[in-house]
Amino acid sequence: MVCGPKNGLVIQQTMTDSFDQSLPVAALGQCRVGIERAMLGTGTAQSVVARRHLPVPGEGAVPALIATEAPAAFVGVAVAYAQAEAKGFTAPDLPEVLDRWQARRPYKVTWANSEPLV
Repeated sequence: MVCGPKNGLVIQQTMTDSFDQSLPVAALGQCRVGIERAMLGTGTAQSVVARRHLPVPGEGAVPALIATEAPAAFVGVAVAYAQAEAKGFTAPDLPEVLDRWQARRPYKVTWANSEPLV
């Protein structure tokens, strides 16, 4: 467990973006960069890391795995406490980034909040 300034706990926020259709690696990279900038721009994110989903043979047989349906990206944001996480959801640039990409390339988003996994 990693400690933060308010309640002693760092919250790991993980966002999964599952796109409805295939898209070039460069386009996915641009989307991730926009999300990273918006989250870091809040001043509350301690770190933001984005990675592309790495498909594994056979995972498509599990219907609950939305990341296997199409290209997906994961964005991990570490924040020091719950109020900092809430500020991330109100980042002024985040709705614009998400809306722009949703209009270009429809995708589904899921969020999960937990203690750091590593």
